Amino acid sequence: MIVPTTYVAALLVTILSMICWGSWANTQKIVGKWRFELFYFDYSFGVLLTAILAAITFGSMNGNELSVSDSFAIAGNRKIAYGFAGGVIFNLANMLLVSAIAVSGLAVAFPIGIGLALVIGVVLSYFLNPQGNPALLFGGAGVVVLAIIVDAIAYRMHDLSKQPAPASATKQVRGQRPPAPVKKRSSSVKGIVLSLVAGVLMGSFYPLVEMGKSGDNGLTPYAIALVFAVAVFLSTFVFSIFFMLAPVQGEAVSIWQYFKGTKWQHLLGVAGGTIWCVGTISNFVAASAPAAVHVGPAISYALGQGATMISALWGLLVWKEFAGATPRVRMMIGVMMALFVVGLAMVAAAPLYAR
Repeated sequence: MIVPTTYVAALLVTILSMICWGSWANTQKIVGKWRFELFYFDYSFGVLLTAILAAITFGSMNGNELSVSDSFAIAGNRKIAYGFAGGVIFNLANMLLVSAIAVSGLAVAFPIGIGLALVIGVVLSYFLNPQGNPALLFGGAGVVVLAIIVDAIAYRMHDLSKQPAPASATKQVRGQRPPAPVKKRSSSVKGIVLSLVAGVLMGSFYPLVEMGKSGDNGLTPYAIALVFAVAVFLSTFVFSIFFMLAPVQGEAVSIWQYFKGTKWQHLLGVAGGTIWCVGTISNFVAASAPAAVHVGPAISYALGQGATMISALWGLLVWKEFAGATPRVRMMIGVMMALFVVGLAMVAAAPLYAR
């Protein structure tokens, strides 16, 4: 198998992970009104296909390292179970987070879900495999969480600025009923609960992956990525069908609607899964670099969460989500970007100042 053997190589692979994790959602944006429950079937197939291709190529090269088949031959059943459980938990977390965004908006779901996931994932991964300077690692993770919160507040402020004036501010005509009051957008209890559950689950899958890779009979990063992908693919048929029958927003979706999708919609779903899986394999590989490189799972996972900054850049520069924003909102976006750069720089420097 191919793994980075220097800090610079591991850092570049982790940056690739961050870019892919922050970019795959563009395929769902491009696909338009295609429901995410249907999109997810093609997405999961793209994840599985990419993991298989990586296993038989990069995962089986370099005779000095274990190949994927060798890894499965010596791996314990418990290690395989950890990888499978990580895939199932991630898939459920990802769907719950998308659902939470649909119910209560990005301003509620993202800081609760991704922020909680970042803290849990970094802390648990560090204690499983402590590498890097803890002060820089945890301090950088904290700055990234602060950046996510600022980003969410900016989204919230921008969204409120686009809402019409309240009914009380409009002039009432004699003889007419007063207009119905505008319902303020607020985070529902359902959205908060979904975000909390998604955050806990999202922060829990990565330590399970690390447990599946650890030890003499642990899986290689490419092998556990394959197990992880199989879990994502199989669990999609359970989770997606559940959300189709009991959607958190909108009407129930029939499974037959999947076959009404266009080739373009299906290809975009596969492309989204492929991009995400490339990022995931890159992250697993970077976390499995030799100990002398000092890039452990906590650092790799924390840097990967910089995907939030990549997503924000896509929304800002390509999708024009902040078009017409007030000066105050623009200032907050600038602060968010600066905090992300500082936080990710602290995490990236953690291996260089390892104790």
